[in-house]
Amino acid sequence: MKAMNILIIAAHPDDEILGMGGTILKHTSHKDNVTIVYMATGVTARKASEDLKSSEDKKLQNEILELRNDALKAAKLLNVKNVKFYDFPDNQMDSITLLKVVKAIEKEINSVKPERIYTNHYGDLNVDHKIVSNATLTACRPLNGPVKEILSFEVLSSTEWSYPYSFKPNYFVNIKKQLPKKIDAMKMFKSEIREFPHPRS
Repeated sequence: MKAMNILIIAAHPDDEILGMGGTILKHTSHKDNVTIVYMATGVTARKASEDLKSSEDKKLQNEILELRNDALKAAKLLNVKNVKFYDFPDNQMDSITLLKVVKAIEKEINSVKPERIYTNHYGDLNVDHKIVSNATLTACRPLNGPVKEILSFEVLSSTEWSYPYSFKPNYFVNIKKQLPKKIDAMKMFKSEIREFPHPRS
């Protein structure tokens, strides 16, 4: 079977591990070419508002760097060689135009030429997840591009909180064999793990 080009567009580092870590491992085991693109920094929203302007805030930059290193370790564990980071503001992607996000995603589609794209679910409570999902659909509008399928994944700690637009999956992947490695990949994100019974415990 011919290797597929797979593009994963995640709002934040760890979304893709929570949502589809086992599926990623299945793809790389089948020698598919997997690229992960992270759209937002993943940490800037945790800072006080006066810190948000601080690109020179060393502590904040170190946290972003640490999260990116964790993402690279998790990707390596799942045999993903292509990872890219954008710097859209965390939990503030509604403060920029949708067109900017769409253009960034179009650039990645033109580069990767994916047959299949995975992204966040449009109904998630997290505003960045909604915008990334919407921008992905917009970037993939039918214009004779390479994309044949767009699938969204569930991110526990966000997807289950959205009452009006609950996640109703119609595509399932058996990851029984891949589950231990998915858990190991999630453990790479030390700053994201929470105490039980949190969904990210």
